[in-house]
Amino acid sequence: MTARLPALPSEPLADEIAEVAQRLRLAERYRELDRVPEFPRAEFRALGEARLLGLHVAPALGGRGLLLPRVAATLFHLAYRGGTVFAKLSLQPEFSSIIAEHGSPELVHRYFRPLVRGEVLVANQLTEPDAGADAGAIALRLERSGEEYVLHGTKSEAAFAQDADAAIVYGRVGDGPGLTALVVPQDLPGIRRTVIPDLGERWMRRGTVSYEATRVPVSMRIGEEGRAFDYVRPELTRERALLAAIYLGVARASWEETVRYADERSVFGGPLARNEAVSFPLVEDWAGAEASYLYALRTLERFEAGERVEAEAALAKWMSTEIALRTIDHAIQFHGGRGYSETLAHGQRWRDVRSGPIAHGPSEVLHLVAARRIWKAPRERV
Repeated sequence: MTARLPALPSEPLADEIAEVAQRLRLAERYRELDRVPEFPRAEFRALGEARLLGLHVAPALGGRGLLLPRVAATLFHLAYRGGTVFAKLSLQPEFSSIIAEHGSPELVHRYFRPLVRGEVLVANQLTEPDAGADAGAIALRLERSGEEYVLHGTKSEAAFAQDADAAIVYGRVGDGPGLTALVVPQDLPGIRRTVIPDLGERWMRRGTVSYEATRVPVSMRIGEEGRAFDYVRPELTRERALLAAIYLGVARASWEETVRYADERSVFGGPLARNEAVSFPLVEDWAGAEASYLYALRTLERFEAGERVEAEAALAKWMSTEIALRTIDHAIQFHGGRGYSETLAHGQRWRDVRSGPIAHGPSEVLHLVAARRIWKAPRERV
């Protein structure tokens, strides 16, 4: 038996990504960063130089200005060749797009343009010890003092806790119901940063960031007071559908390796792939991944057309993580003892993708978002 693998998603940048991946040793670095966690600053800068950061960012700001479906295809190829690390780095300007969309020209010049070039790492700090998916529970205080805000509070599970040059920090001014966002340089007095050991994606060095009377100029505010969640809502929608492509790209790598292994491995006098207990699950994984990817693309196309697709983006992310984890789990299973070891990359991929049902909206909350598309919450009824 000889496997004939289905083509990868079509993308004009595919050859360019393959060249960059080979030159930067992305597959090897992916494995190394799991064993010795650090922020891959050299590769981050190289991705910026290759214009693989800010794929959706307007050319006037240094990006490629690609439409979102093409961004998804590019992220798929990056994840396929270099795991979640470099695809999520490519998406980093998208995570900080409220600076470009609502920040002052000075903030764009100081932080967003350098981020697109891979020169500055900007993190996002939304989650708190008592406020995860429920942004309404955020309690970090921003006290106005003349032309400064004084920050008091703690952010938890913060990506790049030890490595970010600056962070978008969300908090509350007074007793107002809305959130306010500031760009906060991470070397200011009163900031304490600690790293927690993670199950996967260890290169992010997530942790806790505490602010104790940290003073930030009012000029670092993004947009108006109390409007930050309105700004970040469409960003979250885009992110979720784009993350779907990343998880499916990682899963595709494990799927292909398993299909080839099933050809080569001989059991009971024939190739492993001859056994329906192996071939049927692999076929189902392929179908599920194709369907999830196409659903994510359709969601992004509708977003580009100006439609509200919060529910669809939530479902795209949920489906992709379910399919990706199942696919990689099959890879571990069908490779037997070696699959369960650190000899192969499947275990690391599974651990990295396992963050998907938690980060950027846990699956349970994504179901709630989708359910409200059908059964509108009472407070949303007109």
